[in-house]
Amino acid sequence: METELRDLDPTQGQGLPKPQPSESIHDNGSTKDDRPLLKPESLSSSSSSSSTLLMSQESLDKKFAAFARHDVYGPLGCGELPLEEKILLAIASVILVPIRVVLATSLLLFYYLICRICTLFSAPNRDDSEQEDYAHMGGWKRAVIVQCGKFLSRAVLLIFGFYWIKETFQISDSDFKSSAAQNEGEDESEEPERPGVIISNHISYIDILYHMSSFFPSFVAKRSVGKLPLVGLISKCLGCVYVQRESKSSDFKGVSGAVTERVEEAHQDKSAPIMMLFPEGTTTNGDFLLPFKTGAFLAKAPVLPVILRYPFRRFSPAWDSMSGARHVFFLLCQFVNHLEVIRLPIYYPSQQEKDDPKLYADNVRRLMASEGNLTLSDIGLPEKRIYLAALNGNNSLPNVLHQKDD
Repeated sequence: METELRDLDPTQGQGLPKPQPSESIHDNGSTKDDRPLLKPESLSSSSSSSSTLLMSQESLDKKFAAFARHDVYGPLGCGELPLEEKILLAIASVILVPIRVVLATSLLLFYYLICRICTLFSAPNRDDSEQEDYAHMGGWKRAVIVQCGKFLSRAVLLIFGFYWIKETFQISDSDFKSSAAQNEGEDESEEPERPGVIISNHISYIDILYHMSSFFPSFVAKRSVGKLPLVGLISKCLGCVYVQRESKSSDFKGVSGAVTERVEEAHQDKSAPIMMLFPEGTTTNGDFLLPFKTGAFLAKAPVLPVILRYPFRRFSPAWDSMSGARHVFFLLCQFVNHLEVIRLPIYYPSQQEKDDPKLYADNVRRLMASEGNLTLSDIGLPEKRIYLAALNGNNSLPNVLHQKDD
């Protein structure tokens, strides 16, 4: 990993101000945001790096605030629970969890059968990069796959305790355009362009279920996902873009190339599946917004920003520092879970933003932070790995830093 090891200024971890919901958008498409960023600083030596792993829990949570849990279950889900929570957990684990597991598994098998029947006599769409999907299939079969996928995804959310999802739509007739784009004299009477990609902050695996129930988009997934039982066929019906980062072949397009092609296709062809990307590259605790990768913005197409929040009282659905199995178990033990969604207007880039994907990504990020009341943070996946290593008492810092991005 080429990313330099970063550390946070200890004085910045205390009293982080809440972001203000208002910010000005300038004619050049950039936004002015005076809120302080949670910024990393380079560590002076490897001894400073090792000291990060020996810090107290409180200091770690301040340094890596974007990944710290603040529910009763604590970091790694190993916190000391109050008696009331232990009783509720015991009741739910005996009654609620088995029922939810059986129902969710049944729906997964049922949807797999639907996908299998609809694709039984159809050849998958293939290209030179070994991508394979059924998302470009037309007719009634595609309609059945999409509508059943949306309905059953919402049913799984219901089973997981998300009985009500509060959705706020900030979509006007003309949709959102950056000030620069408007000043360039574009004709707003023309039919709005279709967004090429949906952009969302990333908090939990539940994010995927929500987006499937609302948009049924294509995601980016490891190539191995397409070979998994049950899930493999469903991912092909979604039209997932399979990536293999370790590939060294000369004809391999890479993640950015494959994603850019699909975003351009979705923007230009209304019948093509729309892409769904989490530009942060990892999950947070839901209160912060990490720096955006530029892959979603290279196609210069409009984007649809979506902001997710998970209000909670005892257990946070944010999948940040807890193991997957433990997190799923605790989630299924909650009698009620909450999800709030803010769907912003389509963001049309200015010419300056089209020429500078990093500027485009940064402006969309600042807009989402302002509208979603999120704090901007400049730490990312490398810092998250350091935080998780410290929580687990892992002193092999070089191994942590050289792990490949998932």
